[in-house]
Amino acid sequence: MTSRIGKPDTDSDIELRDRLSANGSRHFVMVAGAGSGKTTSLVKALSYLEQDQGPALRRKGQKIACITFTEVAVNEIRSDVGTDQLYHVSTIHSFLWENIKPFQYNIKEWVSRHLNDKVTEAQAKIDNPKTRQATKDSAAEDIARYQHQLEQINSVESFRYGTGSDYINGILGHSDILKIGPLFIREHPLMRRVLSRRYPVIFVDESQDTNPGFVEALRIVANENQNGFCVGFFGDPVQKIYMQGAGSIAVDEGWQMLEKPENFRCPQSVLRLINRIRAEDDGLEQTRGRHEKLNGEDVPIEGTARVLIMLDDDQRQERLEAARSWLAERDGDDSWLADDSEEVLRLLVLVHRISAITLGFPNLYSALNDKSTESLSSGVVDGTAWVLRPFLTFILPLLLAHRENRHFEIMRLLRKYCPKLQTDGLAGANTSDVLNELQEDILTLDVMLGAESRGHIGDVVKLLRERRMYTLDDRYLQLVENFNGAEPVADPAPENAALRFMQCEATELWGYRRYIEKLSPFATQQGIKGAEFDKVLVVVDDKERQLPGYSYGKYFGVTPLSETDENNIASETDSVIDRTRRLFYVCCSRALSDLVVAVFTDDPGNMQRAIVARGLFEPDNIYLLD
Repeated sequence: MTSRIGKPDTDSDIELRDRLSANGSRHFVMVAGAGSGKTTSLVKALSYLEQDQGPALRRKGQKIACITFTEVAVNEIRSDVGTDQLYHVSTIHSFLWENIKPFQYNIKEWVSRHLNDKVTEAQAKIDNPKTRQATKDSAAEDIARYQHQLEQINSVESFRYGTGSDYINGILGHSDILKIGPLFIREHPLMRRVLSRRYPVIFVDESQDTNPGFVEALRIVANENQNGFCVGFFGDPVQKIYMQGAGSIAVDEGWQMLEKPENFRCPQSVLRLINRIRAEDDGLEQTRGRHEKLNGEDVPIEGTARVLIMLDDDQRQERLEAARSWLAERDGDDSWLADDSEEVLRLLVLVHRISAITLGFPNLYSALNDKSTESLSSGVVDGTAWVLRPFLTFILPLLLAHRENRHFEIMRLLRKYCPKLQTDGLAGANTSDVLNELQEDILTLDVMLGAESRGHIGDVVKLLRERRMYTLDDRYLQLVENFNGAEPVADPAPENAALRFMQCEATELWGYRRYIEKLSPFATQQGIKGAEFDKVLVVVDDKERQLPGYSYGKYFGVTPLSETDENNIASETDSVIDRTRRLFYVCCSRALSDLVVAVFTDDPGNMQRAIVARGLFEPDNIYLLD
């Protein structure tokens, strides 16, 4: 166990222990604001369960499940609780697969229904007289592909979990697991019984961003098992930044709501700000703020929370650098100019295009963002777009390991992702020959993604397919055919966004990787939620805003609300104001000492008046910069 276990208990930690040791219903929802130490509470609860109930659980062969959002979070919690096999710590995808994989017959039924539904959807496009001919032709090709898959499904002996769907070869993708798992839990009483007996305690971390279907499935299991079973959700609805997340988790009869209001991270100036932001949401008022020892006493840190307002023109990058220089001079602190010390200064560039240009992936960003589908435009921001998955999970890590001569990591990645090294792939093959072929393939990839290369992403995907290096998402099969010999797309549209991505130079992937790991406020690999930095500079620019559903102009009150916005607010439906407020809260609450919000606008004077009227920042801390 780590030092988190030794940290002083908060009131909510004590309440949670009482809840876990209670007779009768033990289900709960813990709402823990930014900087509250949510993970600490979770780890302390796991430690308590091991001490209080561990021996009895081990005798019965039972485990405590802890389900979290990313592999990074899994590793973080594992580093806290160690290797004790009492804990089953995993992502939602891995947890669901572990529990549905024995139901192979039901999985095959689901795949058949799913493909038939796809045929029906494609046929509806063809039958619609308003559908463009190009879309009809594509739909007809889809139908042919789906029907071919349907003909082959009965010969599939078993299904396994991979990164992308390949039904003919018995592979289910990420999206399949998120559909099948909750459905099976809801529809099959046997699965619910097995789940509750195998895992008498199930904790869900980052519950606000968890799949809603999974949340509801667990709720059904919980309400069927009120004694001797516990479902606990840890999260913060005000930190929900993924549209598909569950958000606020309602408590049913017999459940307990626990609130953890402490904030141990932010200085007093930032704490006051985030409490004002939060007052318009759930109203939880966070307390304490960051303290430091001074002459043996715990003293609160005041810090700063400022707004810099600048003209939005074609000199945005230059103005941002000038603003950093202004801050360095005003504060007598050159760390505002740091570019290579993320522990000191973190730029939360909400203007993703600025990051894309600076880091060298403007075309990749434009392809997946401009006139694209909602899933791709949001997926390029957080790294979840299906077209990106082979590169973020396999190709780029593989090449980094190759360039750094990390041979064990190369083999780990190949064993995990390469079909040639799976049991089926090695049947009847000479292992030495296979490894030699893969070594040549890696050298080829290294050249294709080298600094001097002008090859395209589509060329890399073709190599993956031809050399069977990676199990591609089923959608890639048609995409590769579209890429072959295609002219550069001249008229961007949602239906050609993925093709535009394939036509980008492969070297842009390296800049994108740096973006997703270092600069994105939505980052999943080194996620900004839970992260903290001495100085935080949040950059806001609505003119470059391409992510649908967010508007700082509307949030600050300078851009009129649309009729849809008004209706959403009136009906208490998730609105552009709600989504922008949550994102703003997440970004502002990262600061340990100093926070600056840099706002680009066409009318600086009007923006200054609006932000003053909004009442979030102290008027004396709102500056106009030339």
